[in-house]
Amino acid sequence: MHSVPDKALNEMLSSLSNCFLQGKEEVLRLSMIALLASGHILIEDLPGLGKTTIALALAGSTGLTFGRVQCTSDMLPSDITGLSVFNREEGRFAFMSGPIFNNIVLLDEINRAMPRTQSAMLEAMEERRVTVEGVTHALPAPFMVFATQNPSDQSGTFPLPESQLDRFLICTGIGYPPELLEKQIISSGGIRERISEIPAIVNADDIVQARRVVEQQIHLSTRLVDYIYAIVNASRHNPMIQTGLSTRAAINLAHASRAAAFLAGRDFVAPEDVRDIAVPVCAHRIVLKPEHYNSSRRDVLRALLADIPLPLA
Repeated sequence: MHSVPDKALNEMLSSLSNCFLQGKEEVLRLSMIALLASGHILIEDLPGLGKTTIALALAGSTGLTFGRVQCTSDMLPSDITGLSVFNREEGRFAFMSGPIFNNIVLLDEINRAMPRTQSAMLEAMEERRVTVEGVTHALPAPFMVFATQNPSDQSGTFPLPESQLDRFLICTGIGYPPELLEKQIISSGGIRERISEIPAIVNADDIVQARRVVEQQIHLSTRLVDYIYAIVNASRHNPMIQTGLSTRAAINLAHASRAAAFLAGRDFVAPEDVRDIAVPVCAHRIVLKPEHYNSSRRDVLRALLADIPLPLA
């Protein structure tokens, strides 16, 4: 069906899930959907559950360049984007690129960075470029931000602004592994040192080509466009929601649904593709009313989806 190696991508996911990232199949699939839909992913969960390992494995198996930023409260925007340094021998300033100039950029514990530094990522995530000292520099293609954050109630964290959250195509968690799997992990030890052994099954050109297919060749029917609109419109009139889903959220839901269909080996989006990806794509974008702040945004969105009939394929 496709002119790109969708089978190779699924082979890669299967290999990672079975050999390196057992119990993390869903978050790995969501990461690939974000990559294929030209989006970014934010993983929120407790430290030590494998968030960083997933990013390393994804970069290694796709053959993409990888940059890592360990976010801290004293980090400056230039630590991410780079800066100009005076070259005495040449008698001029030369731009020294930062870790943002990679295909996959891991922002580890992004909510430990100050809001000013968090905002420095907005241009990169939206425009795929950065402006340093008045000069604009293009970022490599493909480009993806893989951010992790600790729960906001942990000390030393700064909540991400709504405008920043909205730039993430997908927001999800990992959770604890099942009992038997966790005991196996405890027995065998971590796999971080084995990540470097992961072979590259695809390359950057394959990912770029796959993105083109997802955007141009995966059909989204009128009925599913109506379904997506019904979801965003319902969020704007829900009594528990203060700020509903934007048009950007609807566009992102359509992109992610196409990527999910691609990974499923289809050239059309099924209703289940939209329904199943809606919570990871949309829940982090809604703002609950103050009296409902203790409610889970994901649970609110799941209840909203349950009230909207699934259209016929």
